[in-house]
Amino acid sequence: MSSLQQHQYDNGLILVAEPMDAAQSAAITMLAPAGVVAEPDDRQGAAAILSEMICRGAGDLDARAHSEALDQLGVRRDTDVQSTHLSVSASMIGAKLPESLPLLTDMIRRPALPDEGLEPSRDLSLQAIDALEDEPQQKVFVLMRGQHFNQPFDRSLLGCAEHIEKMTLAQVRAFHESAAVPGGMIVGIAGRFDWDQLRDDIGDLLGDWSGDVPAVELGDPPPRGYRHENADTTQVHIGVIYDAVPETDSNSVLQRTAASVLSGGMGARLFTEVREKRGLCYAVFANYGSNKHFGAMLSYAGTTAARAQETLDVLTAELRRISDGVEPDELARAVIGMKSNLVMQGESTAARAYAIATDQYLHGRPRTLDERIAEIDGVTLDAINGYLRDHPAGDMTIVTIGPQPLRPGGS
Repeated sequence: MSSLQQHQYDNGLILVAEPMDAAQSAAITMLAPAGVVAEPDDRQGAAAILSEMICRGAGDLDARAHSEALDQLGVRRDTDVQSTHLSVSASMIGAKLPESLPLLTDMIRRPALPDEGLEPSRDLSLQAIDALEDEPQQKVFVLMRGQHFNQPFDRSLLGCAEHIEKMTLAQVRAFHESAAVPGGMIVGIAGRFDWDQLRDDIGDLLGDWSGDVPAVELGDPPPRGYRHENADTTQVHIGVIYDAVPETDSNSVLQRTAASVLSGGMGARLFTEVREKRGLCYAVFANYGSNKHFGAMLSYAGTTAARAQETLDVLTAELRRISDGVEPDELARAVIGMKSNLVMQGESTAARAYAIATDQYLHGRPRTLDERIAEIDGVTLDAINGYLRDHPAGDMTIVTIGPQPLRPGGS
């Protein structure tokens, strides 16, 4: 019988929890539906600023008092902006969870959002955008998102500098009021806790809260195709993306396995064929990215200008060749790697809190570690090869950053 617990409050907020008897710690992930897709069209970056400002005081405590209270409890915390959610994650000794919950939930429900917090939060958000010029690998993925996905999923998680520069505190507060709401919010907790007390504590803290957000609607179609951005450098950064099944599809485990065959370690295809055999690039990888609405295979290669065209040609050829099928040894290696990653994540309360919260969002329920491992064990050679044959890589969106454009003949 599963040890996972689940409870939905009358206001729509969902609590999922996994007791881990061997753990001495507890971890929490709160997913509020205040990601970038919830931002007004002319306020892209509101989520980024809000993620900074909720760390600057909450409830009845100013920034210093709130931070000191969490520090005294030994709480490590972080915020993050995603397409669909703004997340607050924290970990602490399990015995400190009841004392920590009011301080953490106030960050979402009752952030101070003080006047003096806007400018430093704005500056940090703009610095993150400026830093992309020094992090071309990250920039490639931002450009791929904008080139390949429908609105509003094409938005950068960092926001738009022009919008951020003009953002007012009233607009940030309005975004919080409309998007950081219990309807669509998920709280995931893993580790050492008492379930009955936890359920009641969350109910006392958040149960009388109200609000909901409308469902996300896909907007204008993306341009796709090829995009190049000039950069005065001897290096070239290549990104390739194409459509795949969404996470909610029963075949998503097959797509994830294919990604592991391509890029699951030094014995995987891309490392072997692009880097090891030909010495074309210093970095190459692929991964499967997905949400409720769509999925995608994303890949990256970093190389020199002299080898860039060949790198692109070989990379796209390998992405297409996977539809010819995988070998038994490749499947075995991929399965072992995926299971190893899951097992290691299963030993971390923070990883499990995040996993069950995202499972609840994507699948409508949290999944046990054993269930996820069994899903991987169920992948057969016939199943994955049949899937790859029926789902070949389609039209590819290609983005490059470097001294001159390439010829995307493989697209």
